Amino acid sequence: MLRNTDAQESIPPACWNATGGKRRGRRRSAPNTLDRDFTATAPNQKWVGDITYLWTMEGWLYLAVVIDLFSRKVVGWSLQERMTSELVCSAMRMAVKTRGCVATTLCH
Repeated sequence: MLRNTDAQESIPPACWNATGGKRRGRRRSAPNTLDRDFTATAPNQKWVGDITYLWTMEGWLYLAVVIDLFSRKVVGWSLQERMTSELVCSAMRMAVKTRGCVATTLCH
């Protein structure tokens, strides 16, 4: 479908590194507290988040979302031109503003 368009040239290959950074050895990761248990018995127990990138006619946009595992609804999101920590922080701020105090919420 993209063979006959100019868009094909601007889409990066699958091995493209969205952050533009290079790996510099192994980093320590946080403990896996969620442990693949994607169930919740009440709102605000567990939130999960992800970042993806979207091609638009004006270039790439990055989307960060926060989802409540109880309701399976998006409780916060942010859309920006660059993938920075502010992208994630903005989505988390929206989630906290939407849901209120979340001192005991597990964020993964």
